Amino acid sequence: MIDLDVQHCGSSILISAAGELDEGAGAVLRHALDHVTSDARDLLVDLHAVAAIDVDGLLHLLSLHGRAEGMCLRVLVTGWQPQPQQCMATVAGIPGPRADTGERYALAGFRRLLEQRALGARERSDFIEGWLPRV
Repeated sequence: MIDLDVQHCGSSILISAAGELDEGAGAVLRHALDHVTSDARDLLVDLHAVAAIDVDGLLHLLSLHGRAEGMCLRVLVTGWQPQPQQCMATVAGIPGPRADTGERYALAGFRRLLEQRALGARERSDFIEGWLPRV
C-alpha cells in the first residue's frame, strides 16, 4: 500500500511517497497529477519512505514520470532506498548490489531500458501464473 502527500509550492510540485510501490499503487499514482496547473514547472518525487518496490510499482513510477514529462514538467526522483535500487538493478540486468541505480534513473535511456525489461518480466510472470501476456 502506498500513501502520497502532494504539495504545490509556486511552480513546483512535491510528491512524498510512503509505503510499498506495487501493483496497488497504480490508481494512487495516476491521480497524483490530476490538479497540476499550467504554471507548474517542476515535479520532485521523494521516495525516502518507500522501503519496497516491485516490477509493477516500478512500471507505475515510470508511467507517472512519463505523464509528468508529457505535461512539460522537469522530474527529479530522490530518496532511493536500498531495496528499490536493487529491484531496478535486477530488472535492468546489472549485477551486484544496487549499482547506484538511483542516479541512473535520471537518464531517459535507462528509464526506457527499465520499462522494456519490466514489461518483459511482468509478461513472463503472467505466463508462468497461467495468464496470457498483457498486450
